[in-house]
Amino acid sequence: MKQFSRILAVAAHPDDEMLGCGGTLARLCAAGSHVSILLLGEGPTAREGSPTAHPAASADAAGAARSEAAASARNAAATLEIADVRLAALPDNRFDAVPLLDIVQLVEAVKRDARPDLILTHHAGDLNMDHAITHRAVMTAFRPLPGEPKTVILGFEVPSSTEYTSPSLAAPFQPVVYVDISDYLDAKQRALAAYASEMRPWPHPRSHEGVEHLARLRGCQCGLTAAEAFALCRGVF
Repeated sequence: MKQFSRILAVAAHPDDEMLGCGGTLARLCAAGSHVSILLLGEGPTAREGSPTAHPAASADAAGAARSEAAASARNAAATLEIADVRLAALPDNRFDAVPLLDIVQLVEAVKRDARPDLILTHHAGDLNMDHAITHRAVMTAFRPLPGEPKTVILGFEVPSSTEYTSPSLAAPFQPVVYVDISDYLDAKQRALAAYASEMRPWPHPRSHEGVEHLARLRGCQCGLTAAEAFALCRGVF
């Protein structure tokens, strides 16, 4: 990973970035890379049981939920010594109500500032529509036009979303890139602890046990103790 000096992780919601590539971000930070995180969505305000899940929810409750999500995101990043965290606050599970061009322009604005050579984002085939739209926006923002810097784009998996996609809906996640996080799995788990309200008890895939089991599975697929897996979306070398 030493060849990448400037990293941009683009995720739909606070917690997706640590679930999908927290170990890789920890490794890159330890190697001296500059890491920026862009979180497009406001957080889990559309889930059943959330104080903002219904139209009658108050503006104060919505603001409190967004503030909690933002604080969790910054705290999670801080455990990995990442200071550059940007939040766009698009409506949770309603990215399809926002013109794609608007989302692309959000990514492009951060692209110009962050100047990444490695971009980590969602797999195209996730069941969650926000994840799929995020992927499309990133691929559009980083289209390889003449004169553009050479970049690599990797798609990560998010437990309880990526594996739920039906093959009839989208291409399944088929990783071809593995990052050794044997020394950084604990760091990933510490970052996820900042998202305590989003983690679930075992055997939910978004539990700490589920995260470890997935890392061990991806590790054994490539001869490692623990790994994070990625689809290669585009690489210009």
